[in-house]
Amino acid sequence: MSDPGEAKAAARLRARVLRDAITDPETCSRLARAVRDRVAAEVPLPDGPVAGYWPLGSELDVRPLLLHLVEGGRTAALPVSGPRGTPLRFRAWQGPDTPMHDGRYGIREPAECVPEVVPAVLLVPFLAFDRSGHRLGYGAGYYDRTLAGLRAAGRPALAVGVGFAAQEVGQVPHGPHDEPLDWIVTEREALRIGGTTTD
Repeated sequence: MSDPGEAKAAARLRARVLRDAITDPETCSRLARAVRDRVAAEVPLPDGPVAGYWPLGSELDVRPLLLHLVEGGRTAALPVSGPRGTPLRFRAWQGPDTPMHDGRYGIREPAECVPEVVPAVLLVPFLAFDRSGHRLGYGAGYYDRTLAGLRAAGRPALAVGVGFAAQEVGQVPHGPHDEPLDWIVTEREALRIGGTTTD
């Protein structure tokens, strides 16, 4: 039997090449707006805070969606990374005026003076995804631990994977501790896992 860790490492290398190939700023902006519009129109979000992320490298920029939600009266949030092996925490983010600082990995995070929130929805980045709801992350396990903790505590945040259609693969290597997504949204479609696709 092949080692899932080795399979994931090889898959990450391939996925980074695919995602990093999407470099044109105008194209990236257009695709981010398309994902914003699909989530807003096609994904029924439960009440409560919606947690996104500050884009790293070639990740889809989810901030247009977060700003759209804030303008509609929702509370948005961004993750705060603790030590490796711990779940994420989240602090409110209400747009460009939110006090920010560089976090553990040099990623922008809301400052400590900003209140923490518990998200009802997680917008989750990925290196790759498949149509069964599995995602390939960076390997630190932050999102898997976060989702597992929320679900075990009876606060099952809706997990919506967001990214580019070009990041789809036939099958993502996964193990027993990998938490599945509830939705995957790209510029081309909104896929409800175990349900129907809208395009």
